[in-house]
Amino acid sequence: MNNALSVDYLVATPAEQADVPGDLETLETIRQRVLWLSTSMIHHANRIRPNPSGLKVGGHQASCASMVSIMTSLWFEQLQPGDRVSVKPHASPVLHGINYLLGELDEKYLTTLREFGGLQSYPSRSKDPDNVDYSTGSVGIGATAPIWGAMARRYVETTTGGAGSAGDRCAGSASGRQYSLVGDAELDEGAVWEAILDPGIADLGEVVWIVDLNRQSLDRVIPNIAANRLEKMFDAAGWQVITVKFGTLLEELFTRPGGQALRTRILDMPNPEYQRLLRCSADEVRTRLPGDGPGSGSAEISTLIAGLDDATLTAAIRNLGGHDLAALTAAYRQIDDTRPTVIIAYTIKGYGLPTQGHPQNHSSLLSVEEYTSLAAELGMDSANPWGRFTADSDAGRRCASIADRLRRDPVPALPDLTIPADIGRTPKGTATTQAALGRVLLDLTREAPEAAKRVVTVSPDVSSTTNLAGWVNKVGVWSSAERRNWFDDDAETIMHWREKPTGQHMELGIAETNLVGLMGELGATWSRWGQPLFPIGVMYDPFVERALEPWSYGIYAGGQSILVGTPSGVTLAAEGGAHQSIKTPSIGLEQPGCISYEPAFAIDTEWTLLASIGRLGRPDGTSAYLRLSTRPVDQTLAAVPTDPAARERRRRQVVAGGYPLMRRDGAVVTIVAMGAMVTEALAAADRLAEQSIPADVVCVTSPGLLFEALQARQGRGPGESWILDQLFPADRATPMVTVLDGHPHTLAFLAGINQVRAAALGVSKFGQVGSLDDVYRYHGIDTDSIVRAALDILP
Repeated sequence: MNNALSVDYLVATPAEQADVPGDLETLETIRQRVLWLSTSMIHHANRIRPNPSGLKVGGHQASCASMVSIMTSLWFEQLQPGDRVSVKPHASPVLHGINYLLGELDEKYLTTLREFGGLQSYPSRSKDPDNVDYSTGSVGIGATAPIWGAMARRYVETTTGGAGSAGDRCAGSASGRQYSLVGDAELDEGAVWEAILDPGIADLGEVVWIVDLNRQSLDRVIPNIAANRLEKMFDAAGWQVITVKFGTLLEELFTRPGGQALRTRILDMPNPEYQRLLRCSADEVRTRLPGDGPGSGSAEISTLIAGLDDATLTAAIRNLGGHDLAALTAAYRQIDDTRPTVIIAYTIKGYGLPTQGHPQNHSSLLSVEEYTSLAAELGMDSANPWGRFTADSDAGRRCASIADRLRRDPVPALPDLTIPADIGRTPKGTATTQAALGRVLLDLTREAPEAAKRVVTVSPDVSSTTNLAGWVNKVGVWSSAERRNWFDDDAETIMHWREKPTGQHMELGIAETNLVGLMGELGATWSRWGQPLFPIGVMYDPFVERALEPWSYGIYAGGQSILVGTPSGVTLAAEGGAHQSIKTPSIGLEQPGCISYEPAFAIDTEWTLLASIGRLGRPDGTSAYLRLSTRPVDQTLAAVPTDPAARERRRRQVVAGGYPLMRRDGAVVTIVAMGAMVTEALAAADRLAEQSIPADVVCVTSPGLLFEALQARQGRGPGESWILDQLFPADRATPMVTVLDGHPHTLAFLAGINQVRAAALGVSKFGQVGSLDDVYRYHGIDTDSIVRAALDILP
């Protein structure tokens, strides 16, 4: 197995393994039933359910079998009601099988794996009918979610006191452990190590990872899995490392004459050689296992295994710790709840199935004959596979007892919170939309203090440069324990980093995937504990793409949050192409479960941010993405109406997707601009007017909402289309120039509202360093370019 250790780690001993609670025979009976149910769900989906299209249905019988022992021991021996578990994606049938035995899933769903409206391919909080703690499926993201779940729960506990429940067990948390069941290949994901290494999680003693070390990937046996390297990496990050390597049978053999030679031989052999032994008959094992190298101890090993019958020998070679219920229970008893723990459990992919240990068994399916043979081996009926245990059986009583123990209290009703729609101030002078972010948050603390207490901001070491300094000074930085601020008496320190359990700002290292992972879990507290939070994450807009997948997956899993990308676009001229975002407006337009805004003025920022906060933390809620700028803009250009009714009409338009900024009599062209480009659009309209070419100017705040309105008008989606009539009335339909600091296709669809000629201006190539005028001219979004485009499309 090629993994000799050079660091001392905790390993369960035979004595510890023998002294475990519970009836191992009953647990083994349940384990076999879980194996059968998970295998049968996949078998039915592929071999029995009609499939007229002939497309692959799929499923992972071998990956499930690898996890059955770990999950059986965890659920039926270890879990408490306050614990939560993230299950590796390909083991979802195991989770459903366990929930079925516990009475949490109706039998009708067992035949619906990967069927429309049925059990999902991978565990899903939002789509599966049974209890799923964490959505998984995107490699590495579901694995790290319990880390951010633990942090979110601690935040709720210290700021609202609302995450406590039955099952108190951890020194660092009032509500239990956060388990993550991870495949060894999943540890190849860089996002996993970004999370593990973040210094903020060193004190999260409720975090427990269990690594399914089956040493296989999709296509092969991994030749150099280097388990000792993984152990050292976790250890270096401050985690407790517990290795569950061998089961009780092998450990007992190691105590016999020749046992130490056998142990050394198994540890030193390459992974592929060991995996090949799993496919051998007893006679082949007797030939291969001793080895033939000098000093290999082959003679001692031969003598030892000569005294074993065939069944014991083949069982021994498969007796790894990850399938030994006693060894697993012993490992759980060693968990240190003062720091994160990883349990590395050696397993066999496909354990208990005819395909066990085969290098290509990842997505292979049992044949009908193999399935029937497995049924006979397990004492099951292949024609009627869905039987539960009888209530008067030992296994039935255990299932009923565990179901009762794990039953959670209902989620409390959500508090009634009022979010103001309008603070009431009209910004004057010159300001940026980025600076407006911090001002709105501070205003919220005065106008709606109860709602403001639910706001939690998150950033990757960019708090001051994204104008959050005032907010951070006001509310403090969250920490599980109060820490002294050694610069509080330094008169030149403007930003005060006061860390305390009631702080409302959380800052991680520079790892965007960590940031949005935490945002997703902070945004799910309403559904877990009835305590809504309003998480607002801030990062440089060019890095939104780096964070997109985990943020999108958090939205899919029910985490509602606001992502603020700032500064944005080529307007960040002096930073050059590497720091100039081009595609992010399209991301906002296309991301499901999210409303995107790119405000042009400070008042637009206020209204859209308040509206976005108002949509968080509720069953019908949605996330938001705000794209802000550092470009100073004359706020009088917003021409905010002074009449209260007209002002409210403007606010509704801003929140709905846009507003008419300038209407000129007899307009023959319409300039549509977004964000920072409004200044150029207004200047272009003035220059066209000098040529007796009147132009309307429309300011778009959300292309996504306008597209949804267009779809609704055409009968292709729900919602209202009134905003289109106010922005682009048919009686003012003229040729259109669209311009934004981003890819031009973002607004190009607007010309289709009234079927007019159009020119779409924007950024479609990497940026350049330079002055704002030079950069805008280079990309063709300056005032001259807008004027030329308008002249080109006029009749």
